[in-house]
Amino acid sequence: MESEHCGGTKAELALWTEKAHQLGEESFDERFANNFSVERQILERLGQHPRIVRYLGLQGDGILLGEASHGNLQAYIDEHHASIPVDQRLLWCHQLAEAIVFIHSRGVLHSDLRPGNILVHETAPGARDLLLADFGGSVCEELGLDGKSLPDGPFYSPVFNWHSSVLLDLFGMGSIFYTIHTGRWPYKLTPGGFEKVDDRLEWENNVVYPNLQQDKFPDDVAGLPAGDVILACWKRGFTTAEDVLMALDKYLESRRRSVPSQ
Repeated sequence: MESEHCGGTKAELALWTEKAHQLGEESFDERFANNFSVERQILERLGQHPRIVRYLGLQGDGILLGEASHGNLQAYIDEHHASIPVDQRLLWCHQLAEAIVFIHSRGVLHSDLRPGNILVHETAPGARDLLLADFGGSVCEELGLDGKSLPDGPFYSPVFNWHSSVLLDLFGMGSIFYTIHTGRWPYKLTPGGFEKVDDRLEWENNVVYPNLQQDKFPDDVAGLPAGDVILACWKRGFTTAEDVLMALDKYLESRRRSVPSQ
């Protein structure tokens, strides 16, 4: 089974339009066309990789992608959080780090890391593996590509001053790791997203960004598996995605020596 991908949800597109107008960028139609072109060229550059959604070419006005048997990570967590084993959560963190290491090695910044842009797929019976997707907002300087997108708070911090970078991707990874382990976004008291774009924007502006501007992070991160890795992602303590992956490997090795498999 394949799927045709042409963009985000209506709410995401509405927020996308609003941000474009706020930043004085080109029209929505022009930006949509640019994102479509960027995604196609990025996927062609990345090629086949076990942690990246499969690109199967163009079909009509859309991009044909490989199957994602269990939808996106945000929806999966919203539905199954209470029953996801710790080892599965840690595997997801490791798989996401693998994906970011790979795309950075190919000169690509994802620039819009959030759980809704990651897919869950049964690659083997009973497996739940992650595939990185949605590269329409990505950046590749070597190819002259810029999708001109940034993630929403709390997967973005004002310290990045509206610029995509390696450290922005690492920051987003930290927030996704946190969401994987807690079932909710950093600074949010309840699971899931927001039904209304305005409610999310108000929360970002009044809760998320003021905390991030002061480098204030959720208190419960210290008690999470690999919590120090999450915090280092947020505090710009890593230089590369390889550093994050090595830190996770170190944590997992220590865990294997001290904690029975769950």
